[in-house]
Amino acid sequence: MTVNLTRIYTKLGDGGETHLGDMSRVPKTHERIEAYGDVDELNAQVGVALTLGDLPEQQAVWLRRIQNDLFDLGADLAVPHGGDRARLRVDAGYTEWLEGACDEVNATLKPLKSFVLPGGTPAAAQLHVCRTVCRRAERRAIVVKDGNPEVVRYLNRLSDLLFILSRAANGADEPLWQPGATQQSSES
Repeated sequence: MTVNLTRIYTKLGDGGETHLGDMSRVPKTHERIEAYGDVDELNAQVGVALTLGDLPEQQAVWLRRIQNDLFDLGADLAVPHGGDRARLRVDAGYTEWLEGACDEVNATLKPLKSFVLPGGTPAAAQLHVCRTVCRRAERRAIVVKDGNPEVVRYLNRLSDLLFILSRAANGADEPLWQPGATQQSSES
């Protein structure tokens, strides 16, 4: 499948509408546009994570694959089901790959004793940003009428992987939530 972009601006969206992948016109606030917009934002945040120097190479390889997969998700979200053309659709294989990556990295981590605070190394902090944007994209994908349920499963599993990768990026020095810690210290 080849994509050819000859002109970036078309002026077709100046009135607050845009085309879906099937060429139907919808408002830019349409649930499909909102969903693939959040997937696009997530992809950009993953790109930021890749610029940080403290990611293991294997994780960087995975994140580059995820960036490509996120374009596939956007393509899936951009086209309603139906029509006479075959369309790119996300299938269970995408999610299964994420599950394998989750299991591989999680096997190297110590069991959690508390919730993890977003932060630590620059890569871990950015992966937490990616995770939260991913959760928003998942919520947006849920409301897409006749959307592909595999897109929602993929985003759900991806947020799990991003959390696990953030833990790995912090090594053994992850910032943990200490319930009521400020209450205890202010009483002293």
